[in-house]
Amino acid sequence: MILRPATTADVPALAALGRDSFVAAFGHLYSRENLAAFLAAVYAEEVVRGEVEGEECIHRLADEGSRLLGYAKLRHPSSYADQSPTGARNPIALGQLYTRPDATGQGIGAALMDWAIAEARARRHDAIQLSVWAENLGAQRFYARHGFAKVAEIDFWVGEHRDDEFLYELPLHQGDGP
Repeated sequence: MILRPATTADVPALAALGRDSFVAAFGHLYSRENLAAFLAAVYAEEVVRGEVEGEECIHRLADEGSRLLGYAKLRHPSSYADQSPTGARNPIALGQLYTRPDATGQGIGAALMDWAIAEARARRHDAIQLSVWAENLGAQRFYARHGFAKVAEIDFWVGEHRDDEFLYELPLHQGDGP
């Protein structure tokens, strides 16, 4: 497995993996209209291209040479910055951490999380924030293993559908290990 930055050539595969991963995990929760609106707003190729080419997002891809296995996306500024009960002044958000459904359990997510934490530290952020669906217990356990803790309850919108979501935060102290 190779970890590398995203390029514009990766946009179609990156958009497809994000869309397919979201639908596989959560698609059954939403009406066709709400799901379509969300996918168009978040995973359309032009949206992903704007993130890859822009300054706010940093993508790290995991691939095996012939196919994309997973990715992580960091976003600064974090849209949750004003909700930090720990007093983080310069948090970064982990917007997505996805692996192909047939590639889970192979350490890809852990490798991408290690990268995200190291990257946030290298950029001198004082916390990483992320949101996770209130009923996604597996993801919550994964984040807890990496030092994240639930700090708030928030809303997450998929079209006109509101989900209960948890805000997790990992305080970062310079000099700590990943």
